[in-house]
Amino acid sequence: MTKDELRAELERQAQRYKDVYGGEITTYAAQRDPERKAWRKKPSLLDQVFEKELEKIEKELKQDP
Repeated sequence: MTKDELRAELERQAQRYKDVYGGEITTYAAQRDPERKAWRKKPSLLDQVFEKELEKIEKELKQDP
């Protein structure tokens, strides 16, 4: 089904709804997909402390054997 066929079908359904049920139809434009931005999460203080602890533990493990 092409876009034009889909538009025509939706228009027919909208007109049928108006005729049969006497209701109003509100059409909305489709929402755009958010643009993907290349970004990295800035590490929080807890993330930094966690990384330091991991490095410390790894150094201790390397020195033990």
